[in-house]
Amino acid sequence: MATFTSSLPNHLLKLLEQKAKELGMPKNKLIEKALSIYLDQLNRADYVKSYKRMGNDEDITQIAEEGMEDYLSQLDQEDEEG
Repeated sequence: MATFTSSLPNHLLKLLEQKAKELGMPKNKLIEKALSIYLDQLNRADYVKSYKRMGNDEDITQIAEEGMEDYLSQLDQEDEEG
């Protein structure tokens, strides 16, 4: 594991110390967990943006609709066979 050194504003460091004490965990573990959650949220936000862009793309929408038609046809075919 690598070592990383950083500085924090005093008020944020105080909040970190309080929360770490409250949770009974080391400050570095709390920072690690918080950073992991934050980075995951950023990745999710990127996915949302990409889906919104795709939703506005007529070609992508047409491909999705054609795929959905094929899928529904397959379901109907399975219902008839079953």
